[in-house]
Amino acid sequence: MNDETINEMIIKCPVCGIEGVAKSIMKEMEIPHFGQVMETTILCPKCGFKHSDIIALEQNDPAKYELEINKNTMSVRVVRSQSATIIIPEAGIKVEPGPKSEGYVTNVEGVLTRFEDAVIKALNLFEDDESQKNAKNTLAHIRDLKNGNGTATLILLDPFGQSNIVSDSVKVSEIPEEELHGLKTGFSVIEDN
Repeated sequence: MNDETINEMIIKCPVCGIEGVAKSIMKEMEIPHFGQVMETTILCPKCGFKHSDIIALEQNDPAKYELEINKNTMSVRVVRSQSATIIIPEAGIKVEPGPKSEGYVTNVEGVLTRFEDAVIKALNLFEDDESQKNAKNTLAHIRDLKNGNGTATLILLDPFGQSNIVSDSVKVSEIPEEELHGLKTGFSVIEDN
């Protein structure tokens, strides 16, 4: 990766509001299997706030990636752009992008860990028995997969084609037009009719 600092400046911290203490850093770089990106970081030494994001600077054809999750695919690299939807149908998991979605690079185990953490947080929010039961079943399924027990399908849908699952075992296909129009992107999109 060839890093080139585009912009570095001192700004007002978006959390503590102190003027002139937070540092904003933007770098443009090339990431293999992902393309040209802008990495943004905000750091505040006063309150400890830190925010990082990776914004894709290229748009490719929409793509659907499918990979079988099993004990042999835990280390497969997953590149998720801020506009991608991730689905594990067997576990009842679907995560769609929203306005605050962030891109990340991890592996299959890391994706499962993110889902595990989210379900644990959600368990604290659910009060009714049915929601608790569903969340606990989802959590058990995720943990079984992480422990190498069973299989499931990891589906990554990216309307801008900026995501990737880096494996010879991945099935890559086009997203059907009717499915593409129903995908959330996390961005406000204005269509000209």
